[in-house]
Amino acid sequence: MDTKRLILFIAVSFGILFFWQKWMEKRYPQLSTPPAATASATAAAPAAAQPETGKLANGTRITVKTDLLTAEIDTNGADLRKVVLNKYGAVNDPAKPFVLLEDDGVHTYVAQTGLIGDGLPTHKSVFTAAQTSYALADGQDKVDVRLEAAGPDGVKVAKIYTFKRDSYLVGVTYELVNGGSKPLSAQAYYRLLRDGKAPEGTSTGMFGTHTFTGPAVYTDAGKFQKVDFAKLDKGEADYQKSAKDGWVAMVQHYFTSAWITSPKDQPSICAADTGCSYELKAVPGGLYSAGVVTALPQVAPGAKLDKTVELFVGPQETRVLDRVAPGFDLVKDYGIFTIFAKPLFWVLDQIHKVVGNWGWAIILLTILIKALFYPLAATSYRSMAKMRKLAPRLEQLKERHGDDKMKFQQAVMEMYKTEKVNPLGGCLPMLVQIPVFIALYWALIAAVELRQAPWALWIHDLSAKDPYFVLPILMAVTMFIQQQLSPPPPDPMQAKMMKIMPLVFSVFFLFFPAGLVLYYVVNNVLSIAQQWYITRKVENEEKVARNS
Repeated sequence: MDTKRLILFIAVSFGILFFWQKWMEKRYPQLSTPPAATASATAAAPAAAQPETGKLANGTRITVKTDLLTAEIDTNGADLRKVVLNKYGAVNDPAKPFVLLEDDGVHTYVAQTGLIGDGLPTHKSVFTAAQTSYALADGQDKVDVRLEAAGPDGVKVAKIYTFKRDSYLVGVTYELVNGGSKPLSAQAYYRLLRDGKAPEGTSTGMFGTHTFTGPAVYTDAGKFQKVDFAKLDKGEADYQKSAKDGWVAMVQHYFTSAWITSPKDQPSICAADTGCSYELKAVPGGLYSAGVVTALPQVAPGAKLDKTVELFVGPQETRVLDRVAPGFDLVKDYGIFTIFAKPLFWVLDQIHKVVGNWGWAIILLTILIKALFYPLAATSYRSMAKMRKLAPRLEQLKERHGDDKMKFQQAVMEMYKTEKVNPLGGCLPMLVQIPVFIALYWALIAAVELRQAPWALWIHDLSAKDPYFVLPILMAVTMFIQQQLSPPPPDPMQAKMMKIMPLVFSVFFLFFPAGLVLYYVVNNVLSIAQQWYITRKVENEEKVARNS
């Protein structure tokens, strides 16, 4: 019967989700209290070999406000110490903006840069700035924040942050003016430094979802490589350490920061001969570093060099990620079902462009999927209609053979053969839909576009559970209706179990994202309509056949 297949479908789906999560927890364990890293972990730059602690030194703060970002730069190291995403709400209070980078709150998570060379400024040097507040004015496309530090032998060094309108990319430029009498050779390093604590709102457990938090590297040769914090503690990280392209990132659910060495449609900043060196490691103070080092062109006496690297600090919006760098869309983690989830989300996004609401887009996507699978569903429901017609004869066979299950099964199979009914004919549509169901689950979990996105009435966040559990209740009701339309099981005990299954599985769905439950409610309603229509059609065909 259809309910049996539905139970099989959901059970297999839950099983895949459960074992996938257990595998992810084993492979990418999250540290609630990160252990202190060993002193043997040293930074890429010589200056970083000095003792580090979890507490960063503070200087004067410089604030920058744009349409998308509110940032703070500290004159100590000219670090980017805080980034607030103005258009995204905080986890526990959507009225407040979401904080991605910070060094004075729950987390330590900052972007640092420095120069490698005798007397050149590092992320520990003190810089000066002309003012402490900058803002992107109306009509401006960008705002520059210039910080300066003293260099050796007449060398002048400036670090210039460029914040652009409608962009989560921040240009970080080193300006070197060689006022000395000797050629200047130097390297520049760029790193993201953060603790190993999971972000607020990260859920784990059977009904939650394990999402990766940690560093990642992408190169054309090595492709996308994630490394969990535990492997960095053990010194077991395996990734592409040298390349002439790519990017290095810190990834978490919905949001990412990354140093981009080869922006899309632009030349790589890596040195032509030596390339870039990537380094992921633990550093003292319970912190982790994801960085890249590149050699700068030699600066002749009296010459000037400008070198810009872009820093991405923002959401994992597909349309945004696609414009940043090759492979950058991979930070949006769809799990092992990427091959299904990515195109599903693309279709969902195209529908959203038309309707402008993610809830209605999910409903229309569900209708589209049901239409795609209609031929399979029609076969399934035709089989079920015939099975329902045979239900009285099944009862007769059971009474005739009593407790002799062997003879009962033989008689049932003979009846199916005579009536040309395949009892497994309805399973295929359910099995085909399992990857679609799980892929949509991961697409909705990974989509920052749905984070705090409202649908209608009481649903204000499609990525969170239904606050009043209305959708899970509706799902139970639709499952019960489907049960009534399906052939009843011959076994009384099985029949009783079938009656409570809608309640049991609706409890499971209490914890699922509202967007996913919405999909399943609409899917059930359409299935009911399809099943009723096809059943009536089969009955009418049989009446015509009898009367002809």
